[in-house]
Amino acid sequence: MEYEPLRSTIACNLDAGILSASLPLFEEARVEAIEWAFDTLFRLETIPVWFEELLEAFSKEKRLIGHGVFFSLFSGRWQPEQQRWLDQLRTLCRKYHFDHITEHFGFMTGADFHHGAPLGIPFTAETLALGRDRLARIYDACQCPVGLENLAFSYSLEEVERHGAFLEELLQPLNGFIILDLHNLYCQLHNFSLDFDTLIKRYPLHRVREIHISGGSWEPSALFEGKSVRRDTHDDTVPEEVFVLLEKTIPLCPCLKYVVMEQLGTGLATEPSRQAFRNDFIRMQQIVSAATAQPAAFLPEAFLPPDILPAGPVVESATLHNQQLELSAILESSAGYEDARQRLAHSSLAGTGWQVEAWQPHMLETAVHIAQKWRKKNT
Repeated sequence: MEYEPLRSTIACNLDAGILSASLPLFEEARVEAIEWAFDTLFRLETIPVWFEELLEAFSKEKRLIGHGVFFSLFSGRWQPEQQRWLDQLRTLCRKYHFDHITEHFGFMTGADFHHGAPLGIPFTAETLALGRDRLARIYDACQCPVGLENLAFSYSLEEVERHGAFLEELLQPLNGFIILDLHNLYCQLHNFSLDFDTLIKRYPLHRVREIHISGGSWEPSALFEGKSVRRDTHDDTVPEEVFVLLEKTIPLCPCLKYVVMEQLGTGLATEPSRQAFRNDFIRMQQIVSAATAQPAAFLPEAFLPPDILPAGPVVESATLHNQQLELSAILESSAGYEDARQRLAHSSLAGTGWQVEAWQPHMLETAVHIAQKWRKKNT
């Protein structure tokens, strides 16, 4: 049996900040694969030739992976934009060879998962069926392994504890995989006062094909026992705690193939910030190289599904759609935590699988801040 080495990867997009920070790493041949947020360019009529050449070079070596940020997998109503997203992905996959395609868990309130508020959904049979349908449609468009990234933001401890099991249920029919974002995990550990050894056991680690690391920020909270909430904003260096999580996690994931470092270009405006990014990548690569010194720990896994294709109409839920609209409206217009809590208690989400009654005050407070910050940017 052949064993593939782990690949130290950069999330590389058509962004001046990330490209200028990454260029010395490319010149030193340190970058072993690139992850491209392909749908960020769906609105552009043309892609610069030099960027196409970069994509083609990694595509030919089967070292190009695609990451979606716009699809909004769990939106209750099927939107025309989602069908266009699939059509464009299908076309793109005829041009480039993607080793796999991934999306985020949840649904969006903003323009994308890095700027809006990626929100969770109730873990019910209804949302399970909807998610499975959407994943199958992504596979039908790309014809390569399909994966989902774990959420950074949750409302309750029960939601955090059930997330891994729900991902397994979602992915099992498609034989899909997980991007285990360790900064997202770090957010959960901090925001819900959990320990790594307990939480990591709740994830189906045999499905982890990719790991993300990144930085983030702190959101002040008046309701979190004097602490700040950790946010996955991708705009700072990788915390030391996340590097420690990486060292602990790699040996637990037998089918791991890519370890990816992410950062938004907005956090790379100065030369010191760009040098810090490169230092973080080299640190990550050293951890990956040390882990692959024992390759027998990592087994190849194609993560290709059985012969299943979407059949019949798209799965939708008018109830879920209306609840998502109501939740977004409450978050975007509430005067604060207490106002949002009272409105949720009298909303269509009350007494349902959303379990709004168990939402932690500091997380609902943060959700209000995120939603309103995004709304102001677009008004």
